[in-house]
Amino acid sequence: MSVPSKIACGSPVAAALFVAGTAPAHAAALSELALPWPWALPFIGLLLSIAVGPLLAPKLWQVHHGKIAFVWSALAITPLAALYGVPTALTALSHAILDEYSSFIILLTALYVVTGGILVTGSLRGTPLVNTAVLAFGTAIASIVGTTGAAMILVRPLLRANSARLHNVHVVVFFIFLAANIGGALSPLGDPPLFVGFLRGVDFFWTTTHLWRQTGLTAVIVLAAFVAVDIYYYRQDRRVAVVGEKAPDEPIRVHGLVNLALIVLIVGAILVSALWKPGVTFEIYDSTLELQDIVRDVVLVAIAVASLVLTREEHRERNGFTIEPILEVAKLFAGIFVCIVPVTVMLQMRHAGPFSWVLTLMTNESGEPHNVAYFWLTGILSAVLDNAPTYLVFFDLAGGDAGRLMSEFAPTLAAISMGAVYMGGFTYIGNAPNFMIYAIATERGVKMPSFFGFMMWSGAVLSPVFAVVTYIFVMPRP
Repeated sequence: MSVPSKIACGSPVAAALFVAGTAPAHAAALSELALPWPWALPFIGLLLSIAVGPLLAPKLWQVHHGKIAFVWSALAITPLAALYGVPTALTALSHAILDEYSSFIILLTALYVVTGGILVTGSLRGTPLVNTAVLAFGTAIASIVGTTGAAMILVRPLLRANSARLHNVHVVVFFIFLAANIGGALSPLGDPPLFVGFLRGVDFFWTTTHLWRQTGLTAVIVLAAFVAVDIYYYRQDRRVAVVGEKAPDEPIRVHGLVNLALIVLIVGAILVSALWKPGVTFEIYDSTLELQDIVRDVVLVAIAVASLVLTREEHRERNGFTIEPILEVAKLFAGIFVCIVPVTVMLQMRHAGPFSWVLTLMTNESGEPHNVAYFWLTGILSAVLDNAPTYLVFFDLAGGDAGRLMSEFAPTLAAISMGAVYMGGFTYIGNAPNFMIYAIATERGVKMPSFFGFMMWSGAVLSPVFAVVTYIFVMPRP
């Protein structure tokens, strides 16, 4: 875990210890707490800060986002320490950091570092055929190298290929839809919310076997829409200047191939941790750490270090690779995982808790899950907030039992998974790679649409597609 991550995680601990003198001597079990709805305000406040901060005060947000995450985390944990005891607050922190956050951020960092060492050079022609091939390839590899990995590997070659075209905004927009979101739906490596589910007990290949038809259809329809749009703009471009006819100046080459082997090792480490059950555990503040998970995380850190050592520095420089984006993600997600603890407790209260009305909305008259509501509400909130914590909220709302969700309530888990992954493409802030692609494209001179301009694109393209997915795969059949 990075130093900033440790600071973001440790600051609530300091806040909890600060009120130790006034806290009760005993600790209350988290599962026994009866928390009212205001305990959700720090979580809501942090997510709104993430959504609004970069838009209203981008410079202020860029400098102080870590401090903002700290403040909201302290507001979530300090009252727990004051009212229920410092041990209770520390237990909440251990659940947030040790049970979920640490493995989550370690995997994300490993994928980010390794894929950042893969450099694709050469001259591509921005024709509809080439663009479609790149988008299809990015969609196909997103569940293997992650949406962040697919985006970072392909976005720069794609921008170079279309730099001479008069109309190239749509290429980046559809790349966000497909490679940065939809393509990551088939494995825990693909998108952060699915890895959160994996950490909660969902089998590694569950999404692969249960979502391949939905993901395939969604990707094909969106890709077909891209082909139609790209052909239209390509013909307009050719009326002004010859586009895509010049012979390549440089052959296509992939550098940093050692990182491809390291990606295979990452996949292997995840699979081994899912299959190897030595039965050795360690208890820390009511958190149970299993040996296979500890070994997996150590291996992932070692792989990231190996990538930094084995990759030529010029490859990362030409990729524009910096550590700042992953540091920002580490700080913000540390706050998110801490602030969501009270929300999780309230959701576990089920009908006795303050979110009973949401549970009523999510169930039909017979008490069965309303999967259409799960799909769309998970998706909409993923688009305007962040898809990983949104997935976690609805996962807990559906009962939080991975075994039952994978079997008895498999359609509900599928609806939550699809909503969190697919609809992250509705906005720039729905998934971390979206904004990274936006920043890189803007830096390269592409006149990307505004926040709401992008939503007009996504609404026009994605809403009808998701309506089709709802009708075919989500709606109950008589």
